[in-house]
Amino acid sequence: MKHNKVGSVMTTDVVRAEYGTPFKEVARLLGEHRISGLPVVDEDEKVIGVISETDLMVRQAETADPFEPKKRHWPASVTRVARQRAAKATARTAGQLMTEPPVTVDADNTIVEAARTMAQHRIERLPVLDEEHRLVGIVTRRDLLQVFLRPDAEIRAEIVDEVLVRALWLPPRSIDVHVVEGVVTLSGHMERKSETEIAVSMTRQIDGVVAVVDKLSYRLDDAHLKADEQALHGIADDWLRKL
Repeated sequence: MKHNKVGSVMTTDVVRAEYGTPFKEVARLLGEHRISGLPVVDEDEKVIGVISETDLMVRQAETADPFEPKKRHWPASVTRVARQRAAKATARTAGQLMTEPPVTVDADNTIVEAARTMAQHRIERLPVLDEEHRLVGIVTRRDLLQVFLRPDAEIRAEIVDEVLVRALWLPPRSIDVHVVEGVVTLSGHMERKSETEIAVSMTRQIDGVVAVVDKLSYRLDDAHLKADEQALHGIADDWLRKL
């Protein structure tokens, strides 16, 4: 089954900073390009960290105001987070301000994998790396959402070809595939319960599918069969389908 890759939706013209880029230049880059973050690269174009608007806000928030009365604080060495915030408060360059290690994604990763990474780390953008781990692009949440703009007809065609014909060896019209706004309804009668589960599971993995409504029925509940019985049954079916 083919999935859209991150490389197909990423932006290749990446705004970036180097370790020694001054703090004010970082702020200017974010404001000028209207972006919420950027990667920091070394001389070999490898990502060594990322800077977000939050990092800049921490820098400002932690900077002492000479006109405010001093507040009591826990020693900066108490926690790792406290030490990082203290370091950012005096940051003068991108290297001192950046968050590390960076969370990245490969250009060959699927859009689904990138989306999971974003959700897991609660971030809005990911630097994209090539096979040599060099920066080749940037991908944002908005970029990943493009997959859900696929036409329903295109989604249906892929389900029929990839799931029904190639995976399950079924005639294209043996199962009714109805797609509306990315919601797929599968209707029809299949030989085994395991086949219906495969059909539903694979359909969910198709790019652009929002949800799957399972209206499939089956003749044989093969959930109780032993592993060797299932294997023999499958081999027999494969042989018959080749006739």
